[in-house]
Amino acid sequence: MTQDLKSLKQQFLEYIEIERGRSLKTVRNYDAYLERFLTQTNAKYPKDITDDSIREFRLWLNRQEGRRERGMSAGTLKKKTQNYYLIALRIFLKYLMKRGIEALSPDRIELAKVAERSLDLISLDELERLLKAPDGEDLKSLRDKAILELLFSTGLRVSELCSLPRDIDLRKDEFSVRGKGEKVRVVFLSDSAKEAIKKYLAKRGDMEDVLFIGTGSVGKKKGEITHLTTRSVERIVAQYAIKAGISKKVTPHVIRHSFATDLLGNGADIRSVQMMLGHASISTTQIYTHVTDKALREIHKKFHSKK
Repeated sequence: MTQDLKSLKQQFLEYIEIERGRSLKTVRNYDAYLERFLTQTNAKYPKDITDDSIREFRLWLNRQEGRRERGMSAGTLKKKTQNYYLIALRIFLKYLMKRGIEALSPDRIELAKVAERSLDLISLDELERLLKAPDGEDLKSLRDKAILELLFSTGLRVSELCSLPRDIDLRKDEFSVRGKGEKVRVVFLSDSAKEAIKKYLAKRGDMEDVLFIGTGSVGKKKGEITHLTTRSVERIVAQYAIKAGISKKVTPHVIRHSFATDLLGNGADIRSVQMMLGHASISTTQIYTHVTDKALREIHKKFHSKK
């Protein structure tokens, strides 16, 4: 008896969660993407996924409105966003193939061409000003200094930073972090990051087991301690960027970009940077080579064939 796509989708979602170790957020996203495809094309069985149904779905995706930006009307759904749906469908078809279920080949699905991704970067001078911006000795300033130093020292994602435990062994220059897909990698502490964390922890008077906590009376109960959220860290970084006189938008991810380009610019190989960033694919890391290529061009222009 041929299984219907609804039940196969559920089995696929359980497979990627349990056997492939994908996060619950990823599982929910895949569920939404595939459900949209099934609803829009009215596909009930694997044989209903055809070149024609995929083409019709792509046309439908391309005619959807994207998210409205502040002060602007919504445009069409970005090609990158459209690709999320197609990638989910392609992985689902690979799963069906692995199980020996006759279905359309995943190779029949081509992703939409997207413009080359550009990096939001700040200069070395701007980075130094940002790291120096928290200059007080109160708990908030010491915490914020530790956050900025740790982001640049390790290249952590903001979600990884927020989930760090308090008991990091500062006698060592490294610690393990669990990143995307529950994958564990080692990150490294600079001397300035270690010093900033030590000063911050020495000022703490609580027993909370997370590294970064809220410092204001923002809880509903008096004296309640809150854990920092990713949004809170984004606001902290943005505030110090303004204080440092940086006109560009600066986020924790911009600091992660700076971490990667600093390594590559100083001679690190791309495979090592991939491991330190926790990228599953080298192709994700290769975006940074464009920055170093540009730096090489500038060196060539400055020093080559000078007469």
